[in-house]
Amino acid sequence: MVKHIVIWKLKEFALGNDKAANALLVKEKLESLNGKIPGLLRLEVGIDFLQAESSGDIVLYSELENREALSVYQEHPLHKEAGLFVREVVCGRSSADFEIG
Repeated sequence: MVKHIVIWKLKEFALGNDKAANALLVKEKLESLNGKIPGLLRLEVGIDFLQAESSGDIVLYSELENREALSVYQEHPLHKEAGLFVREVVCGRSSADFEIG
């Protein structure tokens, strides 16, 4: 199994919305991918509540069957469509991918 984790910092204002509204939209768009992409076992999006200087604003946690499933996920048209919105509202991104089992 592969775990794919992404942390984003959001712009204070983008696409006519403030950071809080865009955080909810990112969460909605990404979580809507559950059950729609082969090999994607689980995907959760959390919105940071501490709002510390070192915190990210949003974190994506996902589990995929294997490395091939991660590639399928990243190239899937629904993921790319959600990514178009995400890229417009973020100003920073960090990620990690690792295997377990």
